[in-house]
Amino acid sequence: MSDGTGGFDPEDPEEKAIGREMVDQSTGLGSIAAHLYRGEVERTVEWRDRLDTTTDWAVTVMSAIVAYSFSGEISHAVILAGVMMGTVFLLIEARRFRDYDIWRSRVRSLQENLFANALDPSQGVEHDAWRAQLSQDYRDPEPKISYRGALAHRLRRVYLPLIAAMLLAWLFHLWAFNPDEPFPESAGLPGVSGTVVVAVVALYVAVLLVAAIPLSPKGRGESGAADHGELEES
Repeated sequence: MSDGTGGFDPEDPEEKAIGREMVDQSTGLGSIAAHLYRGEVERTVEWRDRLDTTTDWAVTVMSAIVAYSFSGEISHAVILAGVMMGTVFLLIEARRFRDYDIWRSRVRSLQENLFANALDPSQGVEHDAWRAQLSQDYRDPEPKISYRGALAHRLRRVYLPLIAAMLLAWLFHLWAFNPDEPFPESAGLPGVSGTVVVAVVALYVAVLLVAAIPLSPKGRGESGAADHGELEES
C-alpha cells in the first residue's frame, strides 16, 4: 500500500475543493460522487431504522409492563423489572448508535465539503483535510463517538424520559396499592426492606444522570455534531 505521501496535499486549495471540478469539468466525478452519496445515505437510513426499531420495542415493552402492573394485585417489582428491561434496550441502542454514526458522519462530510462547495465554491470547504480523513475512514472504518458518548446521547434523547416515567409509575403504584403502609416501607420486597429498595433505585437514578452528562463537544451536540455527525478534526 502506498504511504500516502505521493505529492497529495489534502489541504491544497485545488485538492480540497474538488466540488468545483464537479460542475466546471466533465470528468465523470459528479456521477461517481452521486452513486457514492446515494449508497451512504441508504446505509445511514438502514441504521437509523435499526435505532428506531430498538426505541419502538423499548417503548412497547415498558408501556406493556406498566399497564400489566396496574391490572390487578401485581407486585411493584414488575415495574422495577421493566426499568431493567429499559436499561438493556439502552445498552443495545448505544452500540447501534455508534455504528449508525459511522455512516452518518460520511454523509455529513460529503454534504459539507463536496456538494456545498459544488453549489457555492465561494464559501470554500468546512474541513481542509476532509479528503484525507474520508479516505482513511474508508480504509479503516471505526466509530467516531465513544460508547460512553453514545450512551449519554441516547439517554438524553430517549431513555431518561422513559425511565423517569416508569419510576413515577412505580411511586404511584406504591401509593395506590399500599395506601396503609408508609413510604419507604411500602417499597419492600420479600427478604429486602423498603429502605434498601429505595436506596438502590436512588443510586440507579444517580448513575443514569451522571452517565447522561456529555464529555465532549460532539456529545453535547455543538455545531450540529451530535445531530448530523462529522469526521473528527486531526
